[in-house]
Amino acid sequence: MSEQTSPERRRRVRAEARRSIAAILDAAIQVLGDRPQATMEDVATAAGLSRQTVYAHFPSREALITAVYQRMTDEVLAALDEADLDQGPAAEALLRLLRVSWGAFDRYPTLPPPPGAADVELHQPIFDRLTRLIRRGQRAGEFDPDATPGWLFAATIALGHAGWAEVVAGRMSAADAAAAVQASILRVYGAKPPAA
Repeated sequence: MSEQTSPERRRRVRAEARRSIAAILDAAIQVLGDRPQATMEDVATAAGLSRQTVYAHFPSREALITAVYQRMTDEVLAALDEADLDQGPAAEALLRLLRVSWGAFDRYPTLPPPPGAADVELHQPIFDRLTRLIRRGQRAGEFDPDATPGWLFAATIALGHAGWAEVVAGRMSAADAAAAVQASILRVYGAKPPAA
């Protein structure tokens, strides 16, 4: 077997590709967060790679943005699974979910939205977890039984984005905005704040 097709060579190529993809996504998060209209060349420069290498992994800007959001979604879902939203009082689980979500805002500040249907598809697993939590809270009498899960989800997203916009604009600290978002969402859900 030649060196070009040996298992060791293939492993090295795959490892190099994984490193390149990670470097591209890290650079995209930083560059697009600072300048939403940044080009693929800007991302390549920040990643220390050629533009051709970036295009080899992500054939378009839209594909790159979708990959960044997929990474963010995967991280959020892993953190939500770790937060064990099916355990304990629903209001406490909701606050755990909000802390995880706020961490995503902090890590992925002001990225341009993913293209087209990708936005809905990427949010669906998060929507599913929150919907399950809402229904659990409504069955337990902790959340407003008359509010639809879709409305509460939409309100949660809107309040989270509004809070982060205040941080970006410099009108609130991240800690103050997080506290305001949590208190507002609990009120929208008709939930009492958990005991400290």
